[in-house]
Amino acid sequence: MKNSGSNHVFIMAGGVGSRFWPKSRNNFPKQFIDILGIGKSLLQLTYNRFLRLCPPENIYIVTNAAYKTLVQEQLPGIPVENILCEPSRNNTAPCIAYATFKLAAADPDANMVVAPSDHFILYEDIFLENIKKGLETAEKQPYLITLGITPTRPDTGYGYIRYDRTGSEGVHKVLQFTEKPQLEKAKEFLASGEYVWNGGIFIWNVKTALQVFEKYTPDIFQLFEKGNTVYNTAAEQEFIDTEYPKSPNISIDYAIMEKADNVYTIPADFGWSDLGTWASLYEVAEKKEDNNVYGNASIHLENARNNIIHLPPGKLGVVKGLEDYIIVDDDNVLLIYPKSEEQKIKLITEKLKEQQQGKYL
Repeated sequence: MKNSGSNHVFIMAGGVGSRFWPKSRNNFPKQFIDILGIGKSLLQLTYNRFLRLCPPENIYIVTNAAYKTLVQEQLPGIPVENILCEPSRNNTAPCIAYATFKLAAADPDANMVVAPSDHFILYEDIFLENIKKGLETAEKQPYLITLGITPTRPDTGYGYIRYDRTGSEGVHKVLQFTEKPQLEKAKEFLASGEYVWNGGIFIWNVKTALQVFEKYTPDIFQLFEKGNTVYNTAAEQEFIDTEYPKSPNISIDYAIMEKADNVYTIPADFGWSDLGTWASLYEVAEKKEDNNVYGNASIHLENARNNIIHLPPGKLGVVKGLEDYIIVDDDNVLLIYPKSEEQKIKLITEKLKEQQQGKYL
């Protein structure tokens, strides 16, 4: 393997985190929040994790232009030119294409890791060992590698990957992607032992990535290829501001990973959660009496179990008779919602948007 200078990490931090509403808002989404109550935001935790893999100059944050100042405030050690600002939200395929073209212009032999900014990793040593294994493989082979998360329950909110069990050195060929299956199908996948969750953490060489973008999404490839003379120059942002919004709104899974025949996975168990919802935060958070989760706020509980409660500092919460609920008081919104129906929280935010109630978002 080459020296660490050839390995680069792109952390995607442009999302809104609408399933964490009302704590996660448009002007301060969940990746910037200390959602675990440990004094660091999810973005800071992710950045610090990757500092163990490569130096700050090889770590990039891909975010919405509106969050550039937030990134600079939370990550003062990152070079400002390493903050890639998207002018629009067009999902992960254009975001990753931009990152790939920019890196290829600077180092056409580079290897890259693409990771979300808001995931929880309990066993960081195991996580980094698997990342390094992926980088070593991607340097030698034209593979698109994804870390496969060992599933712990038949969750319908994740994509599932079926893989060839006869892999080499822990790297296995992907046979099939299934995006967010129905519950019965998810139960079948779990029972078979042949599937892992798609955690959205990708590893590849820039040459390999450019080839598959050209083959499977020629419109995205051609759009970003036009910027080859301006990447890593003062003209880059103007080009991105003009051209990026023209890219299709599509995820990397649908655009590339479900179509390509050179996708491989490294199945791993490193205590992962995507922290995509209040219930997923509840799963990893410290449980207090009667399995309730809450921070430092004053709470008086009576016959209340399995709830997750987020209140502002200095506010007293009195809760009686609730079980398996999400209770969040944040600024101008109070949310009291059953955990079992939390996937519908995003629908509430969409309805508020339709009703032009942006002050609550």
